Amino acid sequence: MTTATEPMVRAGDLSVSFAGRPALEKVSFELPRASFAGVLGPNGAGKTTLLRALLGTLPHSGSGSLTGRPAYVPQSGGIDPSFPIDALGVVRMGRYPRLGWGRWPGREDRRRAREIVAQVGLEREARVPFAALSAGQRQRALVGRALAEDGDILMLDEPLTGIDAPSQEAILAALEVRRRAGATILMTTHDLAQAARVCDRLLLLNRTLVAFGTTSEVFRPDVLGRTYGDELLFLERAAVVVDDAHHHGEH
Repeated sequence: MTTATEPMVRAGDLSVSFAGRPALEKVSFELPRASFAGVLGPNGAGKTTLLRALLGTLPHSGSGSLTGRPAYVPQSGGIDPSFPIDALGVVRMGRYPRLGWGRWPGREDRRRAREIVAQVGLEREARVPFAALSAGQRQRALVGRALAEDGDILMLDEPLTGIDAPSQEAILAALEVRRRAGATILMTTHDLAQAARVCDRLLLLNRTLVAFGTTSEVFRPDVLGRTYGDELLFLERAAVVVDDAHHHGEH
């Protein structure tokens, strides 16, 4: 049983290499319960690598641990659009890891799936085939699948990239519901302004940990400059990353 003050996500000198080339070097931080951390950094900074190392799907040195059950939304959702399933069915898939082998969703599982479909704004599309959904609606369904696991820790890899604004807001609202219920959220993103608006903590990576702390501590021109270098353009009221959006397949 975890306590309210026990960190839910820990990394201690976490390092990952691919073919002898470092992708992450000695990253250390802790996330408390019910925090929403945005993971920011340029292309190739190690954002996806960090999530996968914490999940234990990548070999690494140092330590990475999760206190509680994780739910993960990768960049590639893992569902073939031609698979005969509707939006509600995708969300309901998230209940299966809780059931165990050979068991089928019961009344409470079906109720919970319908509740989450409503949370992500897909009530009208609940019975629409996955292949017929827009890109934003598909992403809502995939995030809903992770939410349906009712995990203690949600880890999302660029869930807002390349989708429409209403879908982004629907996903963020659903994540906030889970955070208020006590879940810890770790989300990679390329949108600096959006991360500063919705996250209470920011983790800035460029293979090493450049900065980690509350949004007010970290979201400063000097820290962002150290993270992005020449890729960052400062305008009068905002910082903009140049040529960094819509990137996929990053280590």
